[in-house]
Amino acid sequence: MPGNIEDIILQNDRRGISALRPFLPPDFCRRAAAFIAEVSGPVLIATGFCTYGRPETDGPLGAVALGEALGRLGYKVGYLTDRVGRGLLDTLHPEAELIEVPITDLKTTRCLAEKILAKLQPILLISIERCGLTRDGRYLTMRGVDITAETAYLDVFFWLHDRTVGIGDGGNEIGMGNLYEIIRQTPGLPPIPAATEVTHLVIASVCNWGAYGLVAGLSLLAGQNLLPDPDLEYRRLEDLVRSGAVDGITGRQEPTVDTFPWAVYGDVLTELHRMVESNLTSRCAPPRLSPGWGGSYPP
Repeated sequence: MPGNIEDIILQNDRRGISALRPFLPPDFCRRAAAFIAEVSGPVLIATGFCTYGRPETDGPLGAVALGEALGRLGYKVGYLTDRVGRGLLDTLHPEAELIEVPITDLKTTRCLAEKILAKLQPILLISIERCGLTRDGRYLTMRGVDITAETAYLDVFFWLHDRTVGIGDGGNEIGMGNLYEIIRQTPGLPPIPAATEVTHLVIASVCNWGAYGLVAGLSLLAGQNLLPDPDLEYRRLEDLVRSGAVDGITGRQEPTVDTFPWAVYGDVLTELHRMVESNLTSRCAPPRLSPGWGGSYPP
C-alpha cells in the first residue's frame, strides 16, 4: 500500500523541513484539503518567488496544478503574483485570471488588496512558494539575501482574510509564521523566518509537491483523480525554463526544481497518483462531490 500524502511529499528532505512535522497535525495535508472543500466560491492562489534576480521553477507548477484541480471541481480560480511571477503564469496558463500586484510600498499595497478582495470576494486564499515578510518587514531568501525591492507585499491579502492556506518548504514562506519560534530554533532553517500566519499550514520538501499533496487530498474527497499528468508537468517545467525560470537553489536555468532532476521530482508525483488510485479503487462506489460538501472523509 502506498504511503500517506504527508509521507510522500516530505520525502527527499534536504533542508530539514521535516523537523516541523511533529508540530502539525499528522494529516496536515488532508486537513487542509478538507478545509478547502468546506465552502464554494472564488479562490485566489498566490505564487512567484524571486531568486538570483529571476523567477524560480518551484511554485508556479504547483499553483496551476492546484488551480486546475479546483476548476474541475467548479471553483473559480484566480492567481496573485507580481512582475517576477507573471511571465511564468502567462506561460503555463495564458487564459487564467491573473492579478499582478505592483511592487510598491506597504500602505499602497494594503489599499489595493482591500479593493481587490472587496471586488472578487474570494472564499479562500492559498499561497504556494511565496516569500513571506519577516517581523522586521523584509523579504529574505533561504540564503538570507534581501529581495524586498523585488517582491510585492502579497502578505497583506492574507492578513485581511480569515480563510487561508500556506505551503512552504524552507521557513521563509507565507504561512510559516504559524511555527515562527520553532523554525528559529531548528537547525538548517532560517534564523529569521517569515512571520505571516495562515489558517492551515502545509509543509513539503518542495512546495510544488505540497500543492500536489493538496490535489491528492481533494481527489480522495471528490472520488476522482485530479492530479496532473506527469508528462504534462515535465513539458510545463521545460516551458518555464525556456521562459527564464531558474532552479531556486542553484540559480541555473535548467529543468530542475530545488536541485531535484525530473527523475526524482516526477517520481513523487507518480507516487501520489498510485496512492490516490489505490484508495479510489478500494472503494465500492467513489463519490462524485461538488464544492462545499463539508470536508468529511469517508471512513
